[in-house]
Amino acid sequence: MSEQEGLRERKKRRTRETISEVAIALFLEKGFDQVPVAEVAEKAEVSRRTLFTYFPKKEDLVVHRFADHETEAGRVVAARADGVSPLRALREHFLDGLRQRDPITGLNDRPAILALYRMVGGTPALAARMLQYNANARQALADALRDTAGAPALTADLAAAQIISVLWTLQNTNGERMRAGERADDRYPRAVEAAEHGFALLAGGLAAAGLGE
Repeated sequence: MSEQEGLRERKKRRTRETISEVAIALFLEKGFDQVPVAEVAEKAEVSRRTLFTYFPKKEDLVVHRFADHETEAGRVVAARADGVSPLRALREHFLDGLRQRDPITGLNDRPAILALYRMVGGTPALAARMLQYNANARQALADALRDTAGAPALTADLAAAQIISVLWTLQNTNGERMRAGERADDRYPRAVEAAEHGFALLAGGLAAAGLGE
């Protein structure tokens, strides 16, 4: 990539981030359904055409913040070290996320993060998009289990469904506790205990398929 191409890509990323930041601020202030796309474009100082170039649907303005995590489980499995099982790689990755208070684990009590998650959970259109996000995560993980762990297609699909379900439950449980007012540091030991329990249950079923510990 030439320097000029690199500058264009950085400009596009900045524009994308600016539009998303403006949109989320407006949505949190007024409500997702109360803010038209035209208002977001005006506030972000871009045309509606430019906005839709970056975000084809209104929901994308919010879900964009989670996009990097959509295929994360699949990437973790694909990038694992030799001799490390898929389940072990995912377990270590999730526990590391808890230690770092990564918002995707649900264990984050920053007000801005809590407000964003409340909005997503309380807005039907956004909640529906997160179900699609979940389905995409499951498919990416199934692909990685099939392509890098040698799992047959059905085994990969079933294993991915189980793993993503456990991760989703752990994330939602942590998030619920944060929204109820519990501090992340106080929740951390119980979050680790819950994660260990969840992965232990998974290991019992996936070991026979060569995907567990």
